[in-house]
Amino acid sequence: MVKEISLHEQIILLSIWRLKDNAYGVTLRENVIETSNRNINYGTLYKTLGKLEKRGLISTSKGEPTKKRGGRSKIYYTLTGEGINMLQKAKDLQVSLWRGIPDLL
Repeated sequence: MVKEISLHEQIILLSIWRLKDNAYGVTLRENVIETSNRNINYGTLYKTLGKLEKRGLISTSKGEPTKKRGGRSKIYYTLTGEGINMLQKAKDLQVSLWRGIPDLL
C-alpha cells in the first residue's frame, strides 16, 4: 500500500508546482507562508524536502554557483511523475470527501 501524503507535504509539493523553475529553499518557504498562512522554518522545510526526495516525489538539481551566495549553488526542486500522481490523488480524495456537503457557514 502506498503511503498517502500529509497536508504539510501537499503544501510543499504544491509550492514546488507553482514555482516551477524557481523552486529553491528561500522561494519555497516564502510561497508556503504566503499561500497557506503557516510559518515554516528552514529546518522543517529541508527535512520535509529530504523525505519527499527519498520517497521519489521530488528530484533535485544544482544551479550555477553565484558570487552573491559565496560561490555556492542553489538546489532546485522539481516534482517527479510520482509526486504529481500523489498530489492528484490527494486532490481527488478532498473533492470526494466534500461531495454532497453543504457550505458550513
